[in-house]
Amino acid sequence: MVQLTYVGSALHKRKPGDYGFRPPVNPRPWKSICDGKRVVLLAEARDLFRRGILLGMFSDFSEHGVPKYVWSVDDEGEAYEAKISPGTYEYKGYRLEEEDAMRELVLKEWAKRCATN
Repeated sequence: MVQLTYVGSALHKRKPGDYGFRPPVNPRPWKSICDGKRVVLLAEARDLFRRGILLGMFSDFSEHGVPKYVWSVDDEGEAYEAKISPGTYEYKGYRLEEEDAMRELVLKEWAKRCATN
């Protein structure tokens, strides 16, 4: 059995929070920032990842038997996407920006699935 883990990425952070990255942050201008609106600590990010999996908010499975993406929404209504790092079972995540087409789909599907649970 494979264990999927959310680890985060310094490439998607402006504030290191409690992730323990070395270097602490290394945001790329072309990458989405997960903490652009607020700091998301590791425990919350892992909980969002877990909730997304439990609600079935993930992409089709790859040839390795795991989803490439997992989506979730926080208590403030912000949508996030976690993406698997190639060659691992570790995920990094980022906030879906307003202009991202996937954002509205995630928000609608999340609301529908949360209403039935």
